[in-house]
Amino acid sequence: METIPSAYYFGEFTLDVGKGCVLKGQEEIKLRPKVFEALQYFVQNSGRLIGKQELIQAIWPDSFVTDDSLVQCTVELRRALDDREQQLLKTVPRRGYVFTAEVTQSKAKATALLDDELLDPTSARESPIGKQGSRLIDLPTPRTSLIGREEEVKKAAEFLLDSNIRLVTLTGPGGAGKTRLAIAAAATVASEFSGGVRFIGLASVTQPDLVATALTKALEIQQVANRTLPQLLADYLQDSGPFLFVLDNFEQVLPAGRVVAEILASCPTLKVLVTSRECLRIYGEQEFPVAPLEEDSAVQLFVQRATAVRPTFAVNLENSEAIREICRRLDGLPLAIELAAARTKLLSPSAILERLQSRLQLLTGGPLDLPTRQQTLRNTIDWSHELLNEAEQKLFRRFAVFIGGGTLEAAEAVCNTGLDLGIDLFDGLSSLVDKNLVQHAERPGSDARFTMLETIREYALEHLAASGEEAATRRAHAAYCLVLAEEGNPELSSPERTRWLSRCDLEIDNFRSALDWLIANQDLDWGLRLCMALFRFWDMREHLIEGRAWLETMLGLAGSAYSKERAKLGIFLGALATTQGDFPTAEGFLQQSLRLYEELHDQWGIAASLNALGVSGRDSGDYITAQNHFERSLACWRTLPDRLATARCLHNLANVAKVRGDYPRAQIALREATKIFQEVGDPSGAAWSMNQQADIEREQGNLEVARDFYQRALKAFRVAADRWGSARSLADLGYVCCEQKDYEAAHAAYREALEVFSQLGHKRGMARALEGFACLAAARGNPVRTLRLAAAATHLRQLISAPLFQAEQTRLDQTLSSAWESLGEAEGKAAWAEGSALNIESAIEYSLQKS
Repeated sequence: METIPSAYYFGEFTLDVGKGCVLKGQEEIKLRPKVFEALQYFVQNSGRLIGKQELIQAIWPDSFVTDDSLVQCTVELRRALDDREQQLLKTVPRRGYVFTAEVTQSKAKATALLDDELLDPTSARESPIGKQGSRLIDLPTPRTSLIGREEEVKKAAEFLLDSNIRLVTLTGPGGAGKTRLAIAAAATVASEFSGGVRFIGLASVTQPDLVATALTKALEIQQVANRTLPQLLADYLQDSGPFLFVLDNFEQVLPAGRVVAEILASCPTLKVLVTSRECLRIYGEQEFPVAPLEEDSAVQLFVQRATAVRPTFAVNLENSEAIREICRRLDGLPLAIELAAARTKLLSPSAILERLQSRLQLLTGGPLDLPTRQQTLRNTIDWSHELLNEAEQKLFRRFAVFIGGGTLEAAEAVCNTGLDLGIDLFDGLSSLVDKNLVQHAERPGSDARFTMLETIREYALEHLAASGEEAATRRAHAAYCLVLAEEGNPELSSPERTRWLSRCDLEIDNFRSALDWLIANQDLDWGLRLCMALFRFWDMREHLIEGRAWLETMLGLAGSAYSKERAKLGIFLGALATTQGDFPTAEGFLQQSLRLYEELHDQWGIAASLNALGVSGRDSGDYITAQNHFERSLACWRTLPDRLATARCLHNLANVAKVRGDYPRAQIALREATKIFQEVGDPSGAAWSMNQQADIEREQGNLEVARDFYQRALKAFRVAADRWGSARSLADLGYVCCEQKDYEAAHAAYREALEVFSQLGHKRGMARALEGFACLAAARGNPVRTLRLAAAATHLRQLISAPLFQAEQTRLDQTLSSAWESLGEAEGKAAWAEGSALNIESAIEYSLQKS
């Protein structure tokens, strides 16, 4: 057993380790925590030369500090000890320090432990702990510092000191660091438990009935006939004062929770702190979930453990991002991070990251003095998996097909398709949540989601593959994704589409997984349907590059078959390529689509292809060709019963006629479009026509009339609950207010437009608002601000590959020209570079400043 001093004495000073203080006689000397740690290290190594690097590593094991920090620390220490003559702490030039004072100790026994991820608390114990005076002391001494758990330690300590709480259970997945946190929390409050603190490890106890025996053995209580354990403990703790039990690794003996309840009922001065992968479910229990580490803390832990196996290891520009990505991939689990860091003895962080495709294969080789379950990540999860019953194991492996999690509805659709689960699905998921193999997350405005940490999910997928159920489960998963995607049909109202898009945002990783599986299995029927159903999501959420890649892949796989589907894919690809400004490619896709529809004699497809060709021509600046396409498309639509499509084509025709200066033709088209929108009950369509009427008035210089139309369109969009339309009208209103020199109104309109576009996550809209702010800055005579904002908008468009259309770009360039002329080339380029360097958040913040 390791012996741990509780106090050190030197000269007239006392260093009390338990209380964390230094006394001069009876007076406490105030020291910063790091100065206290330095003093403790010096007295523990008195008479020995301590090098600077050794001292830095001991005091700042997970930080990067210079010699200045060490010098400051020793200066403060000497000042506190009144040791300016170096009678206690001597500096050895260019070598280090020697603590020369004679040191004596008083000692208390304790066992050595790392944490529940690194050492079996029962393995280091050689003999029972006895009482020190009237107080029982037994808290294991960790071998490393605790990282990133300051708030958790504080909160757990508050629970332990709360008079209304007598049982606190730290829960979390294997590898989360529950034991280490429990030890730290218990140490923090130890001085408040005058009866004592006792750590009891239960990892080796597999039968609930043996827990009582383990407790009596740990406390050296002799079992007596006709006396129960609660009675024996009540006798043992009588008159001892407040007492704290720390019961570690309770998950495999959960039925013994009734023993804990009985003990608490019989011993009013007792409190219990438990670590378990599942709560005990007894009355009065305060559960405390132990979450994975935050990213910065996870990085600190990785660096600390990497340095322990490779002293020359250091973070630099080359490996810093790889280290962060490793910590992300490992879900911030301390055990996984420590096992990965141990690999730095042979591998660079980049090499470790490359091998993390299989976390379970890489993360092995933990210290040999650890229990087997903690020597590899797989063994740690095995420990939890073996505690599941057969039905729970089936649900566990099937649920792993979800990437990023899923709702209860999704789990029902995918995990119990054959009604063979053998358990109520809600009860099964609840059990997996209780056992910390699945996480439960509430999301405002949407159904609760259930997720898996990726390390656990990889393990579950291995079991799914071995079960022979993978193909059926993945097909059920693809079917669920297809149903959800096809709910986004064109007939949805604006509020309904907003809800559908929000659901798709959450399920995007599941869509990707389903498409991967369908393509790998050459299931073109479902693959084509899913791609076509997701087009609106990809377009409206600006996943332009990704959407185009999926559509092109599926188009290539279709070959010469699926003519109707290929024709529709061509329209979608043409639309995305147009948005990206790739007009020649868009033309190719759309002409191919038109030919296919003509071969199929599909009038609807012909009309849609011509309309898409018109949009592409308009956006590329070929207005004559665009108008011809729209006129032909309109003629086709008039032969079909789809009046809504007719109205939209009229709207597009009015737009290109306006750009060409053919205002009478534009007005005629808009009036007919508005009438149809109103008759078919499409208030958003009618509002768009009104907004374009404002555009026409603005083009003709009728600013006051245009402003009135924009305001009416804005009101109509708000009534229709069309937030995107509202934001667009606000941006247009800002432009006309700016032209009227009503700068305050322009700023207010741009600000509200930017806020709405930001809430919608619509980057093209955000760029449009930033361009409006740039025009406002130009009108106010601020050329630097003008170019910064324009550059930020251009950078944002480049990020999503959605450049401004030709006509709008020409108009913006004319506005910016005065700023370039005012500043000159050098200053103008500098302002542009500054704006290009702004991220979205910074650009928004800058734009909202009134200057």
